[in-house]
Amino acid sequence: MAIAQYGVVVLDARDPQALAEFYAGLLGWQVGELEGDWIEVAGPQGRMLAFQTAPDLVPPDWPSGERSQQLHLDFRVPRDRIEEAEREALELGAKLVQHDEGKRDFRVYLDPEGHPFCLCLH
Repeated sequence: MAIAQYGVVVLDARDPQALAEFYAGLLGWQVGELEGDWIEVAGPQGRMLAFQTAPDLVPPDWPSGERSQQLHLDFRVPRDRIEEAEREALELGAKLVQHDEGKRDFRVYLDPEGHPFCLCLH
């Protein structure tokens, strides 16, 4: 029997509302209400991401390793939509930090707060 059930991934943010809106736009999910220092983004089948206020957040310094990424999120994208997905992610405020160069099946980005995430070919 499992000890626990998976709940939610929570990311620290200087501006949790803005980061929630970024991920809601990226995933097509719905932004909830800001409750104190906490906000959630809800997707299908009960999937959720949450964001909490961390005014002194020091983002990872990926890929240098000086301040390791500690965590990153992978999002699947159909192979034939990767260019469109990248363009939309950049328009939302993502920063491309590692292109796949045709050698890998993923591209690495930073969200507006500096957390790394990947668009992975699916």
